[in-house]
Amino acid sequence: MDHSNHTRLTASKYTEAVLDGATVYGPGNETVGTISHTHGAGEETEVVIDVGGFLGIGAKPVLVPARNLDLMRDESGTVHAVTTWTKDDLKAMPTHEH
Repeated sequence: MDHSNHTRLTASKYTEAVLDGATVYGPGNETVGTISHTHGAGEETEVVIDVGGFLGIGAKPVLVPARNLDLMRDESGTVHAVTTWTKDDLKAMPTHEH
């Protein structure tokens, strides 16, 4: 997937309503997780990414700053994120306790 033509989101769009369910792509456009919810607002927003599992079952939730992701909309308006973290990188992070 070529992300170069996708519209980047501004920090004002870092809301649960916009980001919930967004696919997170790692290096090589590999799907590494899904955003399950957010904490905070604007530049201070943190997102919980569910990593691994199947249909959300058995997934490991990890908390990362939204500013560490490239959050964008594709041509059809679907929100997604791109990161340099691999699935293994995310799995190595501490588990986020809800």
